[in-house]
Amino acid sequence: MNFTTLISVAELSGHLGDSKWVICDCRHDLADIEAGRRAYRESHVPGARFVHLDQDLSAPMTGRNGRHPLPDPERFARRLGELGIGNSSQVVAYDASGGYYAARMWWMLRWLGHESAAVLDGGWDAWRKAPQPITDRIPVIKAIQFTMRRRADMARDAGTIVANLGKPGPRLLDARSPDRYRGENETLDPVAGHIPGAVNRFFKLNLDTAGGFKPPAALRQDFEAMLGAVAPSEVVHYCGSGVTAYHNLLAMEIAGLAGSRLYPGSWSEWVSDRSRPVATGR
Repeated sequence: MNFTTLISVAELSGHLGDSKWVICDCRHDLADIEAGRRAYRESHVPGARFVHLDQDLSAPMTGRNGRHPLPDPERFARRLGELGIGNSSQVVAYDASGGYYAARMWWMLRWLGHESAAVLDGGWDAWRKAPQPITDRIPVIKAIQFTMRRRADMARDAGTIVANLGKPGPRLLDARSPDRYRGENETLDPVAGHIPGAVNRFFKLNLDTAGGFKPPAALRQDFEAMLGAVAPSEVVHYCGSGVTAYHNLLAMEIAGLAGSRLYPGSWSEWVSDRSRPVATGR
């Protein structure tokens, strides 16, 4: 059985030590970019290898491509091989932030054509509370070949977004907090507001009180109420820098609303060109 969206703590625990499974620790803190690595060195899921948001899952910033631009796909494919991920691997990613860093890893694997990737539901906190074994032992990784089958159709660029503004059909979903969406309390980007026509879907609404994802039926009800007659394939997700948007995309997949797209550059890329329109308020 392949896991392609979520995996439970119990299901993952049954595969510790399985050579066909690769566990990736994606813990991160935007305010302290080495916090995740320090936490990993202190303790992690046995066999997990550390994946850094900036160094592994992002390309260098240019001032025009946002705060967390996608890496070159060939470079990322090589990095996957270095992590011991092959085309037959079952990958499980986790973090300690509700799943949005792990969801970026999940989406990027799918972007390169690898479907057997899942996010640990509840993440590090759920693993610890179970409780399940932890270790500080760094695994010895044997590099293997990863052959990508890139799916360029999964992403939309700024030009495509601009060309479709005001047209019927496509729906932009903004994953940021409501105050940032409205243009209030913006501290990360130089311009406040949102892309005109976007609807706010704060990513934390996908989670239950225990920190795991809500049941598929509840998520489906939430998203269908927002989308109306808009098909999932017409939905484009974005956020501040291309991190929390993946959480909404994953939530739609869990809900059975497959095929939505991502604007990876997100708000930070959008406002790097001051000619692009900006909206504020609701």
